[in-house]
Amino acid sequence: MASTSTSNRGFASMDENKQRDIARKGGESVPAAKRSFSRDHELAAEAGRKGGESVPAEKRSFSRDHGLAAQAGRKGGESSGGNFANDRERAAEAGRKGGEASHSHR
Repeated sequence: MASTSTSNRGFASMDENKQRDIARKGGESVPAAKRSFSRDHELAAEAGRKGGESVPAEKRSFSRDHGLAAQAGRKGGESSGGNFANDRERAAEAGRKGGEASHSHR
């Protein structure tokens, strides 16, 4: 009978921190202008939704820790240069889209 044990070699056998480090380096090696998510925000949003859906609700950090979610939102806003603060039309458009999305889920 063949053994069902997994190999102790390769990417999948590495600990998670080592995998993340290698993946991060791979992502950094691609110039920002050529990264799909930097050019296609809808693709990035879709990937984020899929990633979030793959995690059970009780294990999602932001659903368990609203302070962490708020902190991440502030950090993201600061790193983006506060686009909404600097672009009222963009803020209004986002508000309209958010309102439309909430009405479509009723």
